Parts: sequence; C-alpha cells; structure tokens
Amino acid sequence: MFNTCQNVKDFLAGHSKQALFSMEADLYDEFGNYIGPELDSDEDDDLEAEDRDADEADEDEDEEAADADEDAPGMEVVLHEDKKYYPTAEEVYGPEVETIVQEEDTQPLTEPIIKPVKTRKFTLMEQELPATVYEMEFLADLMDSSELIRNVTLCGHLHHGKTCFVDCLIEQTHPDIRKRDEADLRYTDTLFTEQERGVGIKSTPITMVLPDSRGKSYLFNIMDTPGHVNFSDEVTAGIRISDGIVLFIDAAEGVMLNTERLIKHAVQERLAVTICINKIDRLILELKLPPTDAYYKLRHIVDEVNGLLSTYSTDESVVVSPLLGNVCFASSQYSICFTLGSFAKIYSDTYGDINYMEFAKRLWGDIYFNPKTRKFTKKAPNSSSQRSFVEFVLEPLYKILSQVVGDVDTSLPRVLDELGIHLTKDELKLNIRPLLRLVCNRFFGEFTGFVDMCVQHIPSPHTGARNKIEHSYTGGLDSDLGEAMAECDPDGPLMCHTTKMYSTEDGVQFHAFGRVLSGTIQAGQPVKVLGENYTLEDEEDSQVCTIGRLWISVARYHIEVNRVPAGNWVLIEGCDQPIVKTATITEPRGNEEAQIFRPLKFNTASVIKIAVEPVNPSELPKMLDGLRKVNKSYPSLTTKVEESGEHVILGTGELYLDCVMHDLRKMYSEIDIKVADPVVTFCETVVETSSLKCFAETPNKKKKLGEFFQTKYDWDLLAARSIWAFGPDTTGPNILVDDTLPSEVDKALLGSVKDSIVQGFQWGTREGPLCDEPIRNVKFKILDAVIAQEPLHRGGGQVIPTARRVVYSAFLMATPRLMEPYYFVEVQAPADCVSAVYTVLARRRGHVTQDAPIPGSPLYTIKAFIPAIDSFGFETDLRTHTQGQAFSLSVFHHWQIVPGDPLDKSIVIRPLEPQPAPHLAREFMIKTRRRKGLSEDVSISKFFDDPMLLELAKQDVVLNYPM
Repeated sequence: MFNTCQNVKDFLAGHSKQALFSMEADLYDEFGNYIGPELDSDEDDDLEAEDRDADEADEDEDEEAADADEDAPGMEVVLHEDKKYYPTAEEVYGPEVETIVQEEDTQPLTEPIIKPVKTRKFTLMEQELPATVYEMEFLADLMDSSELIRNVTLCGHLHHGKTCFVDCLIEQTHPDIRKRDEADLRYTDTLFTEQERGVGIKSTPITMVLPDSRGKSYLFNIMDTPGHVNFSDEVTAGIRISDGIVLFIDAAEGVMLNTERLIKHAVQERLAVTICINKIDRLILELKLPPTDAYYKLRHIVDEVNGLLSTYSTDESVVVSPLLGNVCFASSQYSICFTLGSFAKIYSDTYGDINYMEFAKRLWGDIYFNPKTRKFTKKAPNSSSQRSFVEFVLEPLYKILSQVVGDVDTSLPRVLDELGIHLTKDELKLNIRPLLRLVCNRFFGEFTGFVDMCVQHIPSPHTGARNKIEHSYTGGLDSDLGEAMAECDPDGPLMCHTTKMYSTEDGVQFHAFGRVLSGTIQAGQPVKVLGENYTLEDEEDSQVCTIGRLWISVARYHIEVNRVPAGNWVLIEGCDQPIVKTATITEPRGNEEAQIFRPLKFNTASVIKIAVEPVNPSELPKMLDGLRKVNKSYPSLTTKVEESGEHVILGTGELYLDCVMHDLRKMYSEIDIKVADPVVTFCETVVETSSLKCFAETPNKKKKLGEFFQTKYDWDLLAARSIWAFGPDTTGPNILVDDTLPSEVDKALLGSVKDSIVQGFQWGTREGPLCDEPIRNVKFKILDAVIAQEPLHRGGGQVIPTARRVVYSAFLMATPRLMEPYYFVEVQAPADCVSAVYTVLARRRGHVTQDAPIPGSPLYTIKAFIPAIDSFGFETDLRTHTQGQAFSLSVFHHWQIVPGDPLDKSIVIRPLEPQPAPHLAREFMIKTRRRKGLSEDVSISKFFDDPMLLELAKQDVVLNYPM
C-alpha cells in the first residue's frame, strides 16, 4: 500500500513538473524574456500592507507628517527630468542680466556665443563741429546774399592737386585742423576706400567763407571732384549745380587726357572756365628748369588751353590769360597760391607807392623792365634782360625755395628777416618740407588770389541764373516760374535740382544733394519730388514727401540749418526714397506748371558689363536691395536684368566697377557675391542700303502695313523735314523718317498710327536682331503704308509689333554688322619704354596714333586706340612689361565695326582658340547670344511673314541666313 502510494506520489510529482515546465515555456520566449500575463509586484503588496497598518494605527500622525513634508524643501517627490542639480542663471546673476544658453556643436568655435555689437561706419566724420575763423551765424547770413555766393567745381586730371588745394583752404579757415607731419590731410576724401586707394571716388561738397584781397568775405560752395576718367560722372554731377569751374593742371605734366575732356564738357555746359596751374614747385625742385624755361613751360600750358577752348567754343571771347586774372599759379603742397594781381600786391605792401593793378598788367608776356629808365618796354634793354614775369615772380620764388632747401643754417635767417618772416627756433629745426611749407605760407599768406579770380570771373548765382536755367530746365523761361528761377528769387515758388545722392555714415539711408534755384527750402516742409521720367502729361514719376533735416555740407561735418534760400547748395534728408539719379523738388500744390531739370548728360559711356549673383541663392533679395542702393550712389551706373535672368551692372571701366562691387558687397548688401568675367556692350549697324523694300502685315490681316523701311545715308530736304523720331530712348543715334508721298498715302491715317510706329521703331532699335544689342547709325524710311479705315483695326497691339518686325527685316537686308567700343589710351613712359608699350598694344589689337615727348619733361606720351574687349588687364600687362615705369589711363572714345560678317555660317568657331580677325564678328555674336540664352543663330522667319518670303522668292533674293 505504501509502495503504491509512493509510486502514485512520484507519478503525480513527475507530471506536475512536466506541466510546470510546459507552463514556464509558454511564459518565456526563446531568448528568456518574460511574455506571460502581468504579475502583481511583491513589493507593491508589502507596501500596501504597511500603508494599511500605518493608516489604521496613526492616521493623525500621517496627516501631520504629510503637512510637514509639503513645507520642507527638497523632500517632495521629483521626477528625473524635473530634478535640478545646479542653480539657474537668474539665481546666480540676478534678473537684470540677460543670459543665453547655447547647445553643444550648433555654432563653430570661431564665432563667439554673443557677437559684439557691429558698428557700420564707412566714412570719416568729425565728432563735433570744429572751430573756424568765422562764426557759423555769419556763414548762415551770407546765404541770403546771392551776389556774395560762388558755386565752383574744382576739376582736373588725376593727381593734379585738387584735394590738396582744398586742404590748404581747410587749414586756412579751420585753425585746429592741420596736416600731420608730411602726410596729406585729404580732408575731402571722406570714404575709407578713398583713403586706402589714395584716389578720389566721389565728388565732395564743401562750404566755407573766404576773404578776397581787400578783406571782403564771400561764401564759397566748392565741389572737389575725382580726377580719374572712370569717375567723370561725378564731375558732371558737380558741374550741373555750379556756375564755373577751376581747372587744375599740373605744371610738369601739362594738359592731359582728362584735362581736354573737362574743357570740352565745361564749354558744353556753358560754364565760366578758369585755370589753376598747380605744382609749380615741380618745375624748380624736380625738373630743375631754369626760370626762363619754366616761363616757357607755363606759357605753353596757357596756349594749349586756349587752343582747346577755341576748338570747342564758338564764342571767341572765351580765353584764359594771367593778364585777365582767370589764371592762378599754385603749389598746394607748399601752401603757395597767387595771381599776377596778388603777387603785385605783395610788392605794393612791401615797398608802398605802387599801383599794383597796373603793375600786374606788365607781369606777363614779352615785357621787360629797364632799370635805368625804370620803365617797362616790349624790347629787351640788353641781351641778358629777363621777361618781367621771370624777373619779378619766378626769380624771387626760386630764391625762396633754394634758400630753404639748400642753405638752412647760414643765410636763411637773414633772408627771412629781409622778407619780414619771423620763425621760432623750433620752427627752424623742422624738416625741409614742413619748413618750406611754413615759409611759403608766411610769405604768400592766404589764398586771396584764388578768391579774387573766382569772384571776378565766375558769376554769382544771381548773375548766372538765366544762363543756367536756359541750359538745364526743360520748361524754359516763358512763365512766372521760369522768371523766378532766372532772378534767383528766394521768395518765389520752390524749385530745387538734386544731382547727387550721398549715403549716410552707416550706408543705410541716402541724403539728396542739390541746388535751390528759386524759393526757400525749409526743414519739415512737404514737397513734391519729380523724377527723371516726369512730364506734364504723365505725372506717374512723382511723389509727395516731407523734408527732414537740412544741412550745409563741409566734407567731414555738416552744419544743420532750418532753411536754405535760392542760390545755395543743400543736403536734404527725407526725400531719398523716390529719387534714383537726379530729381526736381518743388511745392506739393500750386505749382502745377513745374517741369523737370534735364537728366545729366555724361561725357563718357558705360560699355563694360559684369553679371552678378549671390553665392547663397536665398540672399537674392539682399543683393537686389544692394543693387538699388549702389545704383543711387553712382550717377552713371546702370543696372538691369537680361532676358536670361542675369543681373547686369554697366560701368565706365575696371576701377569704376571694382569700387561699385566693393560698395555692393560691404556697404549695401553685406553678402558674398559672385561676379562673371567682364564683357562689353556691342551695337548693331548696317553698311549698305536694304536690297529691297521690306513690308509686313498686321496679325489681324485687316490692315496691311506696307511700311517699306529702307536704310540709306543720302539725305534730301524733304527727308530732313520729315524726321519722326530718334531712337532708342528718343535721343539715340538712329532716325525714323517719313518718306511717303501725299498722293500715295493718306497722311491723316498715317498720322493716327504715328505713335505706334514710333514705339515699334524704339523697341526694334533698343534690341537689334543679331544679339539683342542696340542698333546704331541707321536711318529707317517709311516709303508706303496701307492703313485700315476702322480705328478698331489700327490699334497699338497690331501696329507696334508689326513695325518692329519690319525694322528687323529691313535691317537684315542691308548687310548687318556688329560694332564694338574702342578706348582712347594715353600712356606716359620714359623714352626707353616706348617700344614695350607698342608691343603690348599690338597684342591687343591696339594701334598708336601719336608718340611725342612731353615738353620740359623726360617722359613720352603715347596716344592709342584699343578695343574695350581687349583692354581687360591692359594696365597690369603694361606695368609688367615696363617694370612699373609706364602709367596709362583709358576712356571710351568711339564705336568701330568689328571685322567680319556676323551671319557667315561658313565660319567655324573653335573653342579655346583665338580667332583670326575676319571671324571676330561671328564669334562675338554667337557668344553673346549664348550668354543671353538665345538660339545660336539668327532666325529670320520671325521677322519675315509668308507674303514677304514669296516676294523674296520672286525677286530671286538669296538669303544667307538660317530659316
């Protein structure tokens, strides 16, 4: 029994183990992870039992403990993510300190967590108004007397001493501003880039009170302009608001490239011309010319200027001469400036009893002083006699300079005592240049000769107003407004002409700079700003603004004023938004007859073109804003968008575009910008007359516009009287002539579509068929027209594109050619470098037109022409081949036909190979079309419709163009 029971027990135990193992196998997966039903935790059961016992035993104690736990800090139950291991920044530093927590690896180590405040400053400005020798109230009072104001532009060739001359005037009127040792002050070079490059980029206005030789004070508004030919647009902006120019000429270099261009420009603008022969010290200290040779050199400069004036001016009375008083001599570096009158006055003040005005009339030309008779004669008393200018002006000047430079210690104190110049011992110990400057300043005194010249030969705003308005105002003088401007009436209706936009110190905003021609502009005044496209018929380009503050500009500081009357220059805040280049500011109402002042007419062309795009495409809006700002800053700069979507900038030269790109990147957009290789603009022209009459039909087929355009060069009287338009842009070099006969064409109907035909002509000449470049030097004739009677069928939408098509078809039938811009290059080099200059020019398709020595100088001048497209890097190449001894300047001169036929399909353009001359036109056209996203060749099927093609077939005209 027992055994049996034991066996049963064993049997049951074994089976229970198997069942247990089976159940456990179901609760765990193959990896041993529990997958059975959820189990109650033993710990939870124990805790529940303990809590239950505790609740039953001590409910009151638990409640008290719970209350105690709530009050005690650090005893509450806190989740892991809410645990606080360190105090907050606010607890450490206080609530008034702003802190930033930067997560790891989100910012490079090169950048600080908190960037320092970045101050944007691009110009040198005085922090407070400097002391002047005159009271600011006196300057403001002079603004009301237009007869005592002179508006003058200082212009001249590069490095001929304009800015240094203004520095002398600044030091004369601002006693606290002095040159630091021998470094140039360059007070009007306010931009940091100008200081770094050592060349003026912007024209800078400066207003000061200057006395003449009699001690009478005048208010001078002076514009210091750049001398580099690339920045001639800045000169144009200054000339427009001036009544005369002072042309600076280096005594050693003479008349240079830009000197001649500025003379022509001033004559075209009807300005008074005076000249300042500067750097006369170079004749003595550098070239070491004898006094007589120095006189010949100076006379040669005056004669050369008069020759240019007679060439460009029809008025024979326009002449410069030291005897007339419109020529002064200066050395800005050594503070020397005199006219014959002011030098004669030194003699009068020293010796007395001399009529210095009569004496001055005998100090130029072939006039000699006879010491025996003490009279002036036109014949030399003896063979060794010197001309009066040499004897009384140059020889004393030579002696002063040679004494200071050569014999400082022994004879200089005695000479200075004789001249009445007293120097301290410390002053006598100065270096040669500062000492020479100090001695000359004490001897010649203030620049009263310069003031006398400007007062006598440059008209006041009141005197010159009529001439200025006739030349620059589109509305003429036949109105009350015109008369008010001609009288320079400060009580008349407000008319202000702005020609320049100056950016603020941080480059964020612009201030408009201009001249008040009538009325008085006041701070806080509402005004109407008229843009360059404003007309009485189309008033869209106008906007009412409120003037902010007004200033008188003195280069590095501004004098704030409440009002500015007629005749003065003014810097205006608050009206910059609608102005792009120039503008006319007038009263917002009551002056509806007001018209605009003519836009600036530049003496050069913007033919160099670069395409720009941001490195980061998302920054395109910033670049576009920068382009708008830089377009305001540079008067002749042009920005546009090509059909391919390229953003293109057009400028006058490499240096010009380099400065533009610096401003665009650093000042106005602050982004990285990619620049394509520079290219040039081309023009399209024809060399023959159209081989047949060309016509086109309007799209609706109900008005057959049989306008037969034909290009010709022979003029007749009827054609001369029938000019319809110039194009493109109403002033371009192409002409549209109505050559139809009244017996063949209904002139009334033709007149009804004249505006549409002219618009089609303007459109066609703006974008030619070869490569979308402007057409040039082409005359289009309307020979016939068949026009529908119903006005519905002769709308602009029908006529304009048809007129454009027929312009293109006539153009293509007249042997089209490409034109490229040519630069005039002037190179200065020593005689042994001339052959190297020839070599460099020949490699770039250039050719020399003149090669001559500079009188009184060891240098040669080489004048040449070079294609603009081959001029990139020319200056660097030239300096390399001449070891840096040659210096060149280049400026746009003319358009010239590119050799070869652009439509000759037999020409194969091989990549990366220079093309022979006859292939250039084809190469330029194809590459320009590719860059603009056009098809590779010209398709005439767009311009010839079916009836025209049938007519071509009838006349057996062979077309060498792809269909």
